[in-house]
Amino acid sequence: MPADGILLTSEHCFVNQSMLTGESGAVKKQVGVTAPDQSLEQRFNCVYMGTSVQSGNAAMLVVHTGRTTEYGEIAKRLTLRPPETEFERGIRHFGYLLTRIMLVLTLVVFAINVWFERDVIDSLLFAVALAVGITPQLLSAIISITLSQGSRAMAQEGVIVRKLTAIENFGGMDVLCTDKTGTLTEGQIRIDDAVDASGVSSEEVFRATYLNATLQTGMKNDLDDMIRRHRQIDVAAVTRLGEVPFDFMRERLSVIVQDGQDVRMLAKGAFHSVLDTCDHVWKHATSHPLDSFARMELEVQFENWSAEGIRVLGVAEKRVTIREEYSVDDETGMTFIGFLLIFDHPKADVAETIRQLAVYGVDLRIITGDNASIALHTAEAVGLQVTGILTGKDLVRMSDEALWQKIETTTLFAEVDPNQKERIILALKKNGHVVGYMGDGINDVPALHAADVSLTVENAVDIAKESADLVLVRKSLRVLLRGIVLGRTTFANTLKYIMVTTSANFGNMFSMAGASLFLPFLPLLPKQILMINFLSDFPALAISQDRVDTEDVRVPRRWDLKEVRRFMIVFGLVSSLFDYTVFLVLIVLFNANESVFQSGWFVFSILTELLILMIMRTRRILYHSRPAPILLFASILVGAVAIVVPYLPNASLLGLYPLPFPILFTLLGLLIGYVLLNEAVKRWFYRKT
Repeated sequence: MPADGILLTSEHCFVNQSMLTGESGAVKKQVGVTAPDQSLEQRFNCVYMGTSVQSGNAAMLVVHTGRTTEYGEIAKRLTLRPPETEFERGIRHFGYLLTRIMLVLTLVVFAINVWFERDVIDSLLFAVALAVGITPQLLSAIISITLSQGSRAMAQEGVIVRKLTAIENFGGMDVLCTDKTGTLTEGQIRIDDAVDASGVSSEEVFRATYLNATLQTGMKNDLDDMIRRHRQIDVAAVTRLGEVPFDFMRERLSVIVQDGQDVRMLAKGAFHSVLDTCDHVWKHATSHPLDSFARMELEVQFENWSAEGIRVLGVAEKRVTIREEYSVDDETGMTFIGFLLIFDHPKADVAETIRQLAVYGVDLRIITGDNASIALHTAEAVGLQVTGILTGKDLVRMSDEALWQKIETTTLFAEVDPNQKERIILALKKNGHVVGYMGDGINDVPALHAADVSLTVENAVDIAKESADLVLVRKSLRVLLRGIVLGRTTFANTLKYIMVTTSANFGNMFSMAGASLFLPFLPLLPKQILMINFLSDFPALAISQDRVDTEDVRVPRRWDLKEVRRFMIVFGLVSSLFDYTVFLVLIVLFNANESVFQSGWFVFSILTELLILMIMRTRRILYHSRPAPILLFASILVGAVAIVVPYLPNASLLGLYPLPFPILFTLLGLLIGYVLLNEAVKRWFYRKT
């Protein structure tokens, strides 16, 4: 179709518009009038740009072209900047928090040192070094490393990451919205069953259908190919005598076959078309007249299956005599023998995946352009507890404010167009959810564009794969669960670095700022501050491969700047408490001079940063959670280096000098109290928050 339009005439016109609505098969288009608030799927008199005519004839009046078409509206969405995701928003706000702290700390420390008439250049360098020291300098590197590690691990699990930051959002996702066709279902219709007039599976009905599909010589079609692929039957002993070809007026096909001594006409096609040729029905191994009651029974079965999204064909037969030609006039007085049921089946692992998603704190919502009855049946088939349904017509009449309220109790959205899918995603985000969307068609592109994390599957259309952050390359949806765990692991390790580094740095910088008020010298030289950061960042690089406790991946994790700020202040003050204890020990107990004081605190600062990393990497007691070997090894190595550095020949270049052993052992003893106090405060902090 080159444009959007309205049909003026139509002769059995069938259009495949799955790219816009997600319907599994072609839909019949006819002349008529539809209301403006009808969904795309319900506008039987409209055709759309980009869809394709499968059969029939029609004349259309062009109404929209180019960018004003439904297809053009989707393309327009892709030119807009994607909404800010939860992870990007968290990083930005964290940057604002650090900027405010650094600005205040730098100005206050510099002003105080100038007030005490200390050298202006030294005071400025000291204040700037404090600002640098409180900053997690490796944050960008840590994020890149953890995301890269997560991307590689997810690739091994069958998830291709196209946008690294999506991994963090994947872990924080608490609502997953998904299209129905091709994601929850196989996206291909196939035979569900062949049943007799009573609804019982029947080999005779399937055999009649198979002979009809296999021996016909007219127009090739997907339906007959699907029947032949479903199950093979030996037809070598069956002879084709003739056929009445399919046409769109009759909507059925009849084949005349000789099977042994029997010569029969076998017909299959649209249920009502086949039923109209019959005057008997085969039921309970007996032929019965097709009276009004029997017809009503068949109609009820047809309506029930159709409401469940099952496509229903009728199958009939009759005995005939052998002759040269057969015509449409022979399709009378037939016996209705059964139904062929065709259905787009749910994927095998969907039900278990939905159950596991619930265990990991992720709610599932289905958003589809398909009929509400079909969507409801599919939702129930995959085990989704449907608590509310909204259709595209409902959304047209609903304000944004009403949608924000209603959306929390709605799990199924049906008969929605592509732009309404986007509106649903934005409403969920407005309510504070981290939203994922999984779809595979062009009609899913606006929603993929708007979601915090967008996913698609390997057999999706190219534009959907280009728009998605993550592509599932395996057919099993279980890779979703593994991806969520890896995303939460990556986020947890990133958050470990941020919280541990900012609290340790804040504590040290706060201690130095306070010490500079009463000490006649700087507590640490600027170059010593930078060396502390340099050495302590080595274990931080290994945190990307750290183990994560099971309870940390059971629920969605997301940015909470209030918790980060509380964590930084509480544990920063605990660190400062021990720093001031070290000051008193060095000044009062050992009467340390400037060099010894700076060397002692240099060693103690590095060791406390390493210990706080081990303590705060888990909410459990320290010895109940094993760190990754590389993290443990890096921490031990840096700790040993910190102790040895003051004793090296060139240590004076850093302003460091050998520590007397009584001072060194005293500082090491204080570390035991540091560990015990932090463990106690950690237990209180997490119980409180």
